Amino acid sequence: MRVRSALDQQARHPVHVVWELTLACNLRCSHCGSRAGRPRQDELSLAEIRSVVDELAAMGTREISLIGGEAYLRRDWLDIIRAVSEAGIRCGLQTGGRALSRAKIEAAVAAGLDAAGVSVDGTEAVHDRLRGVPGSFRQALNAISEFARAGIKPGCNTQINRLSAPVLEETFEEIFAAGARLWQIQLTVPAGNAAEQADLILQPWQIPETYDTLARLFERGRRSGFRLFAGNNIGYYGPHEHLWRTMTDEPAYWDGCGAAETGLAIEADGAVKGCPSLHKGEYGGGNVRDAPLAEIWAAMSGAVRANVERPAWGFCGGCYYRSVCKSGCTWTAGAILGVPGNNPLCDHRARTLRAAGMRERFEQVAPAPGEPFDQAEWRLIAETLDGVKLPESAYPDPVSPRNPNGAMLLCRHCGYYSFEGEEGCVGCGAALEAEAPPGDFAGPEEMTGLLERLAMLDARHALRLAAIRAGGTVEAV
Repeated sequence: MRVRSALDQQARHPVHVVWELTLACNLRCSHCGSRAGRPRQDELSLAEIRSVVDELAAMGTREISLIGGEAYLRRDWLDIIRAVSEAGIRCGLQTGGRALSRAKIEAAVAAGLDAAGVSVDGTEAVHDRLRGVPGSFRQALNAISEFARAGIKPGCNTQINRLSAPVLEETFEEIFAAGARLWQIQLTVPAGNAAEQADLILQPWQIPETYDTLARLFERGRRSGFRLFAGNNIGYYGPHEHLWRTMTDEPAYWDGCGAAETGLAIEADGAVKGCPSLHKGEYGGGNVRDAPLAEIWAAMSGAVRANVERPAWGFCGGCYYRSVCKSGCTWTAGAILGVPGNNPLCDHRARTLRAAGMRERFEQVAPAPGEPFDQAEWRLIAETLDGVKLPESAYPDPVSPRNPNGAMLLCRHCGYYSFEGEEGCVGCGAALEAEAPPGDFAGPEEMTGLLERLAMLDARHALRLAAIRAGGTVEAV
């Protein structure tokens, strides 16, 4: 449902919406970007939520993910699920799973819940420390099992940081045994509560080994019917890039931040922004209480995209992949260096610097103010592999592709992408061939089927929009 068609991108349909229903939470996570705990002031009423759901249906939304805080702490959470489902939109829930009983899960499924992801951040000791509540690990695993029992193919979300990275293989075993069959991973970003946990964040030079482990787990999972999906700040353009973003079995690659393009976020008080992790300021667009959502979306989309697509600088400004990568995740880059466009948490970057005998680390120079999605001030330090500080002139010279707007070709030998027109792979020098890397990737038949399903979805959305404009209902479509 989240795969973006050409029509989605051209028309800027908000295909996937992440909706924070409340900031109330029954966990105390040390890495929470929104600093959840207490409800926001003046959170939207059920009637207001139903109205916005109808607006999203008319705008072409295909999936809404309900988050918090903890979404099910709202007394009307089942009514909200029902409203989303009855509007013809797939409804998902992201949860910490604490006190989420069998009865609650069965009631949510009966109301129309289609998908669920449970946060598990490591082994029991690591998870309970990060989540701040003893016993929360066992409750999370139980929630995974209960979702599976209720007929939902459960997913799992894991934050990767200096505590959870060393136990990724053990985490894989635990969540798989509990019944999870989808695993979304993302890096912990130094924002919100995590801005006060400097020792929690992976340093750039630790990225390659972490991704090597994840790549091994990706292959293990694929053989067992278990899919690993990368969050937006995993990557970019190292030897495993073809694994991270595939929604089918065809290799794929990162092509820039999607904030306010086909993705939209709503906070519990009605504030609209381009991504659930970004702050409202330069990435927001008003409140659903003040104007129709379609008007807010139309007015904010261009401005947010302009802020997202600011020119690359630093290492990213001279990177071989800069024209397509666009510095990776806006939130991650902005949270570390204050301004997006230069992202130290990049696989290709860390491996390139290592080959040149250097590495990067960042350290905090000023604390965060203590608000949701806030940021501290950090500085980036270049040093030798054994920790001796280096001048900025030590960075490798920029590398320019022959055809920066050409097709991306995947090397079947090393897994690196190169632009069409190169004399050989930029990763290993081998002759470039438009072939998949070693592995059991599907052929063109599966992609054809996917494209046919997307065409059907586009037709459904057009019919839905016409029905609503004519005064009908989406149930009739």
